[in-house]
Amino acid sequence: MTAGVTSGERFRSWAEIQANAARGAGGFAALGIGEDDSVALMLRNDFATFEANIAASQLGAYAVPINWHFTPDEAGYILRDCAAKALVVHADLLAQIAPGIPAGIQVLVVPTPPEIGDAYGVPAEKRMPPAGVQAWDAFVAASAPNTAPPRLSRGSMIYTSGTTGRPKGVRRQPSSPELQAAAAAEVARYWGLVTDPSIVVMMNGPMYHSAPAAYGMSSARLGLPVVLQPRFDAEDMLRLIEKHRVSHMHIVPTMFVRLLRLPAEVRKRYDLSSLRWITHGAAPCAPAVKRQMIEWWGPVINEYYGATETGIVVWHDSHEALRKPGTVGHVVEGGLLRIVDEQGRDVAQGEIGEIYLRGPHLSEFTYNNDDAKRREVALGDLVTVGDVGYQDADGYVFLCDRKRDMIISGGVNIYPAEIESVLIQMPGVRDCAVFGIPDDEFGEQICAHVEPLPGATLDGAAVRAFLGRHLARYKVPKVVELSARLPREDSGKIFKRKLRAPYWEKAGRSI
Repeated sequence: MTAGVTSGERFRSWAEIQANAARGAGGFAALGIGEDDSVALMLRNDFATFEANIAASQLGAYAVPINWHFTPDEAGYILRDCAAKALVVHADLLAQIAPGIPAGIQVLVVPTPPEIGDAYGVPAEKRMPPAGVQAWDAFVAASAPNTAPPRLSRGSMIYTSGTTGRPKGVRRQPSSPELQAAAAAEVARYWGLVTDPSIVVMMNGPMYHSAPAAYGMSSARLGLPVVLQPRFDAEDMLRLIEKHRVSHMHIVPTMFVRLLRLPAEVRKRYDLSSLRWITHGAAPCAPAVKRQMIEWWGPVINEYYGATETGIVVWHDSHEALRKPGTVGHVVEGGLLRIVDEQGRDVAQGEIGEIYLRGPHLSEFTYNNDDAKRREVALGDLVTVGDVGYQDADGYVFLCDRKRDMIISGGVNIYPAEIESVLIQMPGVRDCAVFGIPDDEFGEQICAHVEPLPGATLDGAAVRAFLGRHLARYKVPKVVELSARLPREDSGKIFKRKLRAPYWEKAGRSI
């Protein structure tokens, strides 16, 4: 397969993408964008996603992906926080966030291509840049290529939330080219990505998330053929695997669940013999689901555990998954992991504690405009993202809970505090608690318990409608329960564990 990116019936070679990226970098430089500046991207996976990323990297600027589900408030916060000087956005997404775009940002619009427009039902009139707004392709064509020596790459600044409810940008410090190359090679090693003309990569995870972004850009650096699936569909994925002889993918467990729900005759219809290295992470995977996928696809499935802040720290292959059901793996060479109690002391083997970790070769980071938050998560050179778990006698790591209440639904991180901070502003709401409950397909789904003010008339539909006006749809709880009085600790804090317990017990799982 020719080296480049295939999307629907369109193809663009890596040579063309690199040439466009050089012109894009020249155009960015003419706008005054340079080292440590930010270029925001609100794009689905497309040629321009790679071009804009590479262009920013050449100048030593941060590429800042924005979740394309976001509302004007959510997107506007990130644009202001990272002080973006340019925003590259697909045409059909511009109107969605236009009211939140701060003044002074150069907006560059990418036409929504046919395969993406069709997959998302975008009307034809919304697929082209509106009048008076500069198109990305025209901007690139009119710009002289950047000829300055490449600056140290800053990579992406991924925004990841915490207990404050507002996202924090993970701003990594630039390191030497040698260290960057070592870090890239380390990640690629556990994703099975090497310079090999027989490898064909398929991307079906959105590159506004840290892992798909890193996976896609790793493939770009190696010049591997990449096939973009415009929108995940289980049978369509099988069709593309057979058509393009796909060998490597990064997917999330929700995709496994939907694949396994296909009728047996559909699953048998496609030739999947080209698959060699499937990588998954970002969400818990039920041992039964993992076992069934290995039985179907063979021992080609690998799992890792880490975070945007840490990179890959834990990893295992299919054979280990069958031998140690439920594990997320063992610590990789050069990785560091400690499991500690509330006082920061190492717990005994098999005892549950908070997980602190650090991946090999990664440079130091801070949270953009919030060094204090960075210090809060530190334990020496290690950091925590709030996960709780244990390590067995053989060194395999198992996750038990998320100390900071983060919900992972379909591989997407969702933060209750953010939802609560909006819900508490709804007229008639006295207090609320948002948390994750088990879901067979997505791993977890969002549940909200709401305590109304005396005399207020509320119902689940009204709560969901209110949240839907302020938050992306995937953050709106599927389950809303009204409670005359929410259980509280002596301090007055809502006792979320008591609210969550019945859901997990009903599902036969512990919390």
